[in-house]
Amino acid sequence: MRRTRIIATLGPSTDAPEVLEALLSAGVDVVRLNAAHADTDELDLRLRAVRAAAQKLGRHVGVLVDLPGPKIRVGEVAAGTVLAHGDRFELSTADCVGDTTRACVTYSGLAQDLAVGNMVLIDDGKLEVEVTGTDPAAGTVATRVVVGGPLKSNKGVNVPGATLCVDCITDLDRRAVAWACEADVDFIGQSFVRSVDDIESLRALMTRPIPIVAKIEKHEAVAVLDEVVAAADAVMVARGDLGVETSPEQVPVIQRRIIEAARRAGKPVVIATQMLESMTHAPRPTRAEASDVANAIFGRADAVMLSGETAVGDFPVLVVQTMGRIAKAAEEAILGDGGDDHGATSNVQEAVSAAVCDLALDLQLAAIVPVTQSGATALAVAQHRPERPIVAVTSTAKVARRMALVWGVRALVIDFAEDTDALLDDVCASLVGSGMAPVGSKVAITAGRATRTQGATDFILVREL
Repeated sequence: MRRTRIIATLGPSTDAPEVLEALLSAGVDVVRLNAAHADTDELDLRLRAVRAAAQKLGRHVGVLVDLPGPKIRVGEVAAGTVLAHGDRFELSTADCVGDTTRACVTYSGLAQDLAVGNMVLIDDGKLEVEVTGTDPAAGTVATRVVVGGPLKSNKGVNVPGATLCVDCITDLDRRAVAWACEADVDFIGQSFVRSVDDIESLRALMTRPIPIVAKIEKHEAVAVLDEVVAAADAVMVARGDLGVETSPEQVPVIQRRIIEAARRAGKPVVIATQMLESMTHAPRPTRAEASDVANAIFGRADAVMLSGETAVGDFPVLVVQTMGRIAKAAEEAILGDGGDDHGATSNVQEAVSAAVCDLALDLQLAAIVPVTQSGATALAVAQHRPERPIVAVTSTAKVARRMALVWGVRALVIDFAEDTDALLDDVCASLVGSGMAPVGSKVAITAGRATRTQGATDFILVREL
């Protein structure tokens, strides 16, 4: 059984019902709905399709809505525009059709925030210009082209090392958040997080509590990494903009730091962007891409994400199957290496979660079974990367779907009896009835005597089914 979770972005290539169903059957655990490229009506159609397909297949599939965030872009540019090295080029906040001399940008404060000497990257760094002057009153920035090339409409703009005073939440974000709360999605991805305040601003907008996946792609967030990770419910290494906000050689180093910070905090961590990029139009990945996916798993990521490979690619189902095979092979190479060192702790839930992993391995039990109201116990167990399977038993489908982001956790939904003994009997019967553990096998159940209280985990019970 593969334990690393796979996230797949939906788009035109996955809209056909038979393709979506095949995608979930291939092993997708969480689907990503990108609000930057779809309005709420389109998002709603895809959400309904996912819920229907998951129900048909009897799976708990999570739904992540990814907010656009304050992405700065150039506006409309005339076809065939090519910038040449050494040319003078102006960035303006005034509406215009861009050409070889100027282009408009979507951020009105750009001239106030930039200074002479700043480097501005366009289209993921394919173009680079150096600021030679600013006129805040006119809203213009004079630049010199350092790296030229084709300039196309709506391409992203990054300013490495500079702090821009752009609002962390846009009007488009607000509309998407309102829809996401009404639709009761499972996760909201926040783009371009810079600080804890950005996360709290998003949380204040929500009309219901939804876990926030903080996308680390700004140098400001890297500078306060531990604080951002602590404030979020999960984190994503968003390597696209991260690579132009910092530098390509720093991305692997920062990725490792983010994974380590998330692991220390007990938060799920996702690795994203260009994982199997060549499979957008090819039936096989490059060797480097296969190594990239495997190294994310060796590094103990919870999930790996596909973007354009599934959303607009030619082989959406095949790419999921390929990623699953790479993940499984990587897991087999490291599973049983002893897991994590537990260390001393005064937290009862953490200590019990560590102990149940050791116990299950020593006794070669069929499964570790966290009985959890919120999912916290299952997450605590998964952080230790146990060799034995994890089956989280919960009372709501919502929690089961949220477990789809957590490494190694399969979820089982049952009604919780008020009496603890009756609940344990129901858990054992459901494990057998669902086929998650055979009759005669032994499992380690961990829960709290106050089963409806989050964080109340305080006992382990070994039961023969």
